Amino acid sequence: MKYRTLGRTGVQVSTLALGAMNFGAIGRTTQEEATAIVDAALDAGINVIDTADMYGQGESEEMVGRAISGRRDNLILATKANMPMGEELNHQGSSRRWLTMELDNSLRRLGVDHVDLYQIHRWDPTTSDEETLSALTDLQRAGKIRYFGSSTFPAYRVVQAQWASREYRLSRYVTEQPSYSILQRGIETHVLPVTQEYGMGVLAWSPLASGWLSGAIREGREIATSRSGLMPARFDTTIPVNRAKMEAVEQLAGLADQAGLTLIQLALGFVTAHPGVTSAIIGPRTLQHLHSQTAAADTVLSSDILDAIDAIVAPGTDLAPDEKVDTPPALLDPSLRRR
Repeated sequence: MKYRTLGRTGVQVSTLALGAMNFGAIGRTTQEEATAIVDAALDAGINVIDTADMYGQGESEEMVGRAISGRRDNLILATKANMPMGEELNHQGSSRRWLTMELDNSLRRLGVDHVDLYQIHRWDPTTSDEETLSALTDLQRAGKIRYFGSSTFPAYRVVQAQWASREYRLSRYVTEQPSYSILQRGIETHVLPVTQEYGMGVLAWSPLASGWLSGAIREGREIATSRSGLMPARFDTTIPVNRAKMEAVEQLAGLADQAGLTLIQLALGFVTAHPGVTSAIIGPRTLQHLHSQTAAADTVLSSDILDAIDAIVAPGTDLAPDEKVDTPPALLDPSLRRR
């Protein structure tokens, strides 16, 4: 396992991070299975575990807490807040009221007195940067969080938040967690140049493109992955964007074979090759998944292979742009772009 500095924090983190979204109901993973995955991840040298309050409505945090009991000090523990937690109107968002309340809930579920990285899961257009950053700064000063970051923020919101932290003399986001894979390279155009400019650590989620780059999805095979059952439209190969993904996967699989690599090694090696990326977050549902992904920990792709990937999916290109989750609200709600 390789290690890199998380932005400018001085904290050393593994180039692969363990994502816990599949712990519990989402991935149908039991506590015993989750603990075994955490054990194996730590044995492989992973020292970052990333979860969120809304994964299973708190279930993932509870399972992570049990799995890390007695060894918390050796881990970089990250969680997130902002998504709805139940039906109460104010149990969501990035207000001081909610973040203060929900962090305590997360700490209780995790069984710890602080988290190393607290992330705002999505940009909240109803809450000012000053409100959110001042709350996070106070929580940091109280010792409940060590650092805080953003997740899936559009580039212009990353810039705005950095400006606000300076304008109001508050602590700043030190990390960003964007979606990034060979099939979804759009962040190379805007987000990664911005995070590099501000010296932010980047924890990339979905480096296997929701399973498209796992090796389980190939031409002529029935697509029967866990994720395809949850989001069938994203795997329907009669839809043009999914057809384009399948064609790219076939070319990438051939490239991996020629290089003596698995498709997973090619995919994870690509993400961690970018100088703006600190770690790739893997989200195994089983021990077998974990082992196939940690096998990529030492993968270093040559310039020739990276050039060949560029020829298959051009830099800065999202093969499925409609799947982006950092779209400005005005593009989704017509009322916001009408006078």
